[in-house]
Amino acid sequence: MENILQWISANQQVIYIVILMIFVGIEVIGRVPSVLHTPLMSGANAIHGVVIIGAIIVMGKAEADNYLALALGFLAVILGTLNVVGGFVVTDRMLEMFKSKKKQ
Repeated sequence: MENILQWISANQQVIYIVILMIFVGIEVIGRVPSVLHTPLMSGANAIHGVVIIGAIIVMGKAEADNYLALALGFLAVILGTLNVVGGFVVTDRMLEMFKSKKKQ
């Protein structure tokens, strides 16, 4: 328990910043009209490429016997890739709605 309290006191500013980011994110997303949610979310999913790069770096720097870092890095690569692909699929479907249909 003492280790947890020491970690919290050492990272107190980072914890405050994360909490502030959560509230700001909720406020920003809450004020976006529902018509814009799909393009914004698909763009946000594409930003997960940064997560993929970070996970690859974590896996590359992890020691061979650090199974937790390797497993979490692998999981982050898989989930980040799924999120990126999903974002592009949603964007593609959304753009399909605006294409004019050709008469045959």
